[in-house]
Amino acid sequence: MVLPPMASELAGPNGEVTDELLVHYMLRSSCVGLVVVEHSYISPEGKYSPKQLGIWHNDLIDGLSRLSNIIKRNGAIAVIQLNHAGGRADPRVCNCRPIAPSQILVPNGFEVPREMVDEDFETVLKSFREAAVRAVKAGFDGVEVHGAHGFLLNQFLSPITNRRSDRFGGTLEGRMRFPLMVVEEVRKSVGSKLLMYRLGADDMMSGGFTVDEAVRVAVKLVDIGVDIIDVSGGLCGGRPPELQGIQGYFIHLAEKIKKHVEVPVIGVGGIKDPYFADELIVEGRVDLVAVGRAHLVNPQWCCEALKAITTYTNP
Repeated sequence: MVLPPMASELAGPNGEVTDELLVHYMLRSSCVGLVVVEHSYISPEGKYSPKQLGIWHNDLIDGLSRLSNIIKRNGAIAVIQLNHAGGRADPRVCNCRPIAPSQILVPNGFEVPREMVDEDFETVLKSFREAAVRAVKAGFDGVEVHGAHGFLLNQFLSPITNRRSDRFGGTLEGRMRFPLMVVEEVRKSVGSKLLMYRLGADDMMSGGFTVDEAVRVAVKLVDIGVDIIDVSGGLCGGRPPELQGIQGYFIHLAEKIKKHVEVPVIGVGGIKDPYFADELIVEGRVDLVAVGRAHLVNPQWCCEALKAITTYTNP
């Protein structure tokens, strides 16, 4: 069972860990096997929201250490998600003009971004690399690179938001080039620590990134050192309105990717029923199940679910 990354908006104005954030994770990390801490911005220009957790500066390491310690003391593996919002950064928050693969308004973006140039690529790579080092110093067991939900790396993969004609655009090989470069840098920075990638496996939009392309990207990610593929939505986001009420609405994407990779795959999507979650594992459809919103409503959801499943299987 995985507690997936969910933005809490409980951090301080510069991304600091607060007491409220520590309590949030203390309550929700009992009983789960893996906690992926919410998307944390790697640089000020990649910040998405006012109280987003940050990992962009060394001054944040002490607070992040307290966070990782609380999670690990509860018996869970502690991973933190690294993110750059790209064209979805809020100009009012980052005090900048957002950057993106192309000068095209990103779905759910705030304004038309500036197209990235050579210097931007180097800056973003450096930011991911240094954020990964901070995660290790803060005691996390690993990191997850965010490549879903319409944020920067997802923007590169999607032909809707990537209209570049250089080596970072065009074919799938071009569109995946920069996300793979980021992963290679992060892999070197975390050493033997766990490396995960949240893959937005389907934009669910006409002309967008598809699950067939996602399979090819997943294979490449594993080839360069990713340990776990965490499958979610692409430009459609993590909670497409048309899919709400359907339990396990992204599971079919994870299943398809699982058939082509030799590493564990996480499935997610509005899962609330512990028996449904258990069946996904028993039937081998996915390797790990992420339950998010149910944990927001009931912090002890997993503990109660484990008790219910144990009683059911061992009456």
